[in-house]
This record gives sequence, structure tokens and C-alpha cells, in this order.
Amino acid sequence: MSKADAYHDACSRLNAYRIMWVLVFFDLPTETKVERKAHSKFRKGLMTDGFSMFQFSIYLRHCASRENAEVHIKRVKSILPEKGHVGIICITDKQFGMMEIFQGKKIAKTPNPVQQLEMF
Repeated sequence: MSKADAYHDACSRLNAYRIMWVLVFFDLPTETKVERKAHSKFRKGLMTDGFSMFQFSIYLRHCASRENAEVHIKRVKSILPEKGHVGIICITDKQFGMMEIFQGKKIAKTPNPVQQLEMF
């Protein structure tokens, strides 16, 4: 292996630990019109901030770094609804890539990160 290949391999491994995924899990009440409106507002807020639906009550977002993930976690905290349960977890790209996903009994492909252009 050449020095360039070794360097590229080391950078790839480092990036797998630097790149983060933010997952937001939530269980919000939807019994009244006001609760349904709060649920919808929270979901739309997540999507506006670049989160994608993974399952009905699990949204995720790919972030270039831990610092960038913290920005999005702060935004989620700013739109938390009055009622319900919300969990936020941040995991590395390496951890996310080790997840096994199934559709029925068939193994499914792990979603690829969305290409995003972020301006600071």
C-alpha cells in the first residue's frame, strides 16, 4: 500500500468517527385538535431543519461533525412541544453503518447520507 493510499484509508476511518447522525425519537399525543397541530408543527420543524423520516416517529439527520450536530440538536430543543416524549441521540457514521435494517425478514440497505451544502 502506498503512502497516499494509507493516508486516504486513515482519513476515511477518521471521518467515520467524526461524521455524526442525529436521531430524534418522539411519542406525542394526538387525541385533540390542539395536540395534532403540535405534533404536525414539530414534525414540520424537523423536516425544515433537514431531518428525514426513518420511521413514523424517528427522524434522522446526517451532520458533518459533532459541532454541526450540536447546532441541530439545539434547534430540535427549541421546537419541543409542551406534551409528549422526545429523545435525541447522536451517533457516529461508523455506528450508524453497523445498524442492521430489515423490511419484513429481508435485510434492507442502510440509507445513504443526503448530499447537503451547508453555508456557515
